[in-house]
Amino acid sequence: QVRLVESGGGLVQAGGSLTLSCAASGSIFSINTMGWSRQAPGKQRELVARISSNGRTNYADSVKGRFTISRDNAKSTVSLQMISLKPEDTAVYYCVRISNRGEIAAWGQGTQVTVSS
Repeated sequence: QVRLVESGGGLVQAGGSLTLSCAASGSIFSINTMGWSRQAPGKQRELVARISSNGRTNYADSVKGRFTISRDNAKSTVSLQMISLKPEDTAVYYCVRISNRGEIAAWGQGTQVTVSS
C-alpha cells in the first residue's frame, strides 16, 4: 500500500510561485507514474500534471507553461513547481499515483493552495 504525503501549500499573491512536494513510501516508487490533481470548491477534480517512470510529462492546458512536475526516484519524491499563479489555481492539491490503466490508484491527504488577487 503506497502512502503519499504532500507539503508546501500556502497563501500566495497572484503572480507568485509555490513548490509542492510529495514523499512516497510503501511502493516501488521508481516504476510508478505519479501526478498532481487539484480540486477547487464547487469544481470537479482536475489532473494537472503527471510524470511517468521514465520522466515523460503531461500537463493540463490550464497550467501548461506555468507548472513543472519533476521526480527524484532516489528519494521517492515528486514535486510540482508553480509559477505565475492565478486566483483560479486556488484548490486543494493532491499527490496521486496513477495505475498502468491511467486511473488514479492512490491519493495523498492534500495541501491547500490559495492565490489571492
